[in-house]
Amino acid sequence: MPIRSARSLADRDGQLTYAEVDRLAERAALALLERGLRAHDIALVQLPNVREFVIVFFALHKIGVVPVLCLPAHRRAEIGHFAAATGAVAYFFAPGFRGFDYAAMAREVQAEAPALRHLIATGEGAEPGVDYLGPWLARDRGPGEARAALARQRPDPFDVALMLLSGGTTGVPKLIPRTHADYLYNARECARVLGWSSDTVFLAGLPLAHNFALGAPGMVAVLAVGGSVALGTSTDAEALFEAVARHGVTVLPATPALLITLLDAARRVRHDLGSLRQVCVGGQRMLPELYDRLRAALPQAVPLHAFGMAEGLTNLTRPGDAPRVARETQGRPVSPADEIRIVDDDGAAVPEGEVGELLARGPYTIRGYYRAAEHNRSAFTADGFYRTGDLVRRHASGNLVVEGRKKDLINRGGEKISAEEIENLVLAHDRVRMAAVVAMPDPVMGERACAFVILKEGASLTLGELNAFLLAREIAKFKLPERLEVVESFPLTAMGKVAKKALREVIASRLHGAEPSRA
Repeated sequence: MPIRSARSLADRDGQLTYAEVDRLAERAALALLERGLRAHDIALVQLPNVREFVIVFFALHKIGVVPVLCLPAHRRAEIGHFAAATGAVAYFFAPGFRGFDYAAMAREVQAEAPALRHLIATGEGAEPGVDYLGPWLARDRGPGEARAALARQRPDPFDVALMLLSGGTTGVPKLIPRTHADYLYNARECARVLGWSSDTVFLAGLPLAHNFALGAPGMVAVLAVGGSVALGTSTDAEALFEAVARHGVTVLPATPALLITLLDAARRVRHDLGSLRQVCVGGQRMLPELYDRLRAALPQAVPLHAFGMAEGLTNLTRPGDAPRVARETQGRPVSPADEIRIVDDDGAAVPEGEVGELLARGPYTIRGYYRAAEHNRSAFTADGFYRTGDLVRRHASGNLVVEGRKKDLINRGGEKISAEEIENLVLAHDRVRMAAVVAMPDPVMGERACAFVILKEGASLTLGELNAFLLAREIAKFKLPERLEVVESFPLTAMGKVAKKALREVIASRLHGAEPSRA
């Protein structure tokens, strides 16, 4: 059955109108106030794409509590770091999702984070020390009581509204503070340039904790123009096809890796996907060949590029762009007030059309990371431009073309992996003397992680053994190396550093020759 009307939210449990979402968010907000949470407190939110994510998201905004949006894939290492770095007082989680026991992890994190007083789970239960959202949302309160209590808590529009997570190159994900005013403006500008309206039906299959699915352009952008959002907890092709057909979805966001999976799925032709009007591709560059495949498979749907960052700047191709421009570029800034520079290593502007690092400044781009003064000194110019680390050139149309990354990140299907973080963990293995983690090309995910290691004398190591060791450190599975190369030495630069460019060329050459990995 299609979504019954505009201005609604749908998930596996049915549909909610805007008014119903607002009423449930009020109930959750009042329960949080009764438990002592106040403006500027910080809460960790690790929820899949279910209605409780949206309800909690808006409940926290009503009382000025700042959510840190964690991915369902994060494990104790990441969640413990966020708790320690922020002094978070609450942690929202789904007790069991995809076979993982988040409740057990929550207790482990709480034991090491004294400020984390409140563990709050979805559904109902009787676990000691855990509050459950189910009873909070079922408690009906008079509208007068709720409105009066919450009116006193209304945050300033320029207060921090939420914290997103950076990919990070240092091994420690940085926290990105976004204000109510800047995030809503960002979302509205995305909706404006894409022509979204109350007729838009957006399918959120990618995690809502990602900026791409959340607001740029995502759920918040749809809600800002009175459209409808369908929530999905899986990126399985069959599940997404069914959701498109069932809800009459008009906009589908996807990473290139997900899009390839959808286009390769044999069962695609069995579903009515005729409602689709836009397929918005972000997280990684969509190559022209994939653009062509999408046009051929879904001729009624406009392929769109979304190139942006949780720190702010969002670039989009427009529905009215010429096909050649849409095929070859990754868009242009959504706001007339966005400022960009393309510079060389010395900070000087490069000649028109040449490749350089993208710098950004504007009304919704951050001025600094949370509690990261030292990093901020290098991440921002003296006049407030953010150094994105993206290498771009300006196309003849004025749009940007992404040519790569300056930072040491691996982009696995849109998930950013810090090479340094994984290297530090690999080095802790008692058989490893030196380690270097680099990106290797992959036709589906774009990039995957390859670990080059020099072993201690007489030692041996397989990929399975290495990844078992890393999983014991409780990191997200998407960060695991997917190939292991044991070598005698590393190539070095003139400065004596590991020449990662040379290692990337080595693994690309070996993949091209189809050499086997060490399993």
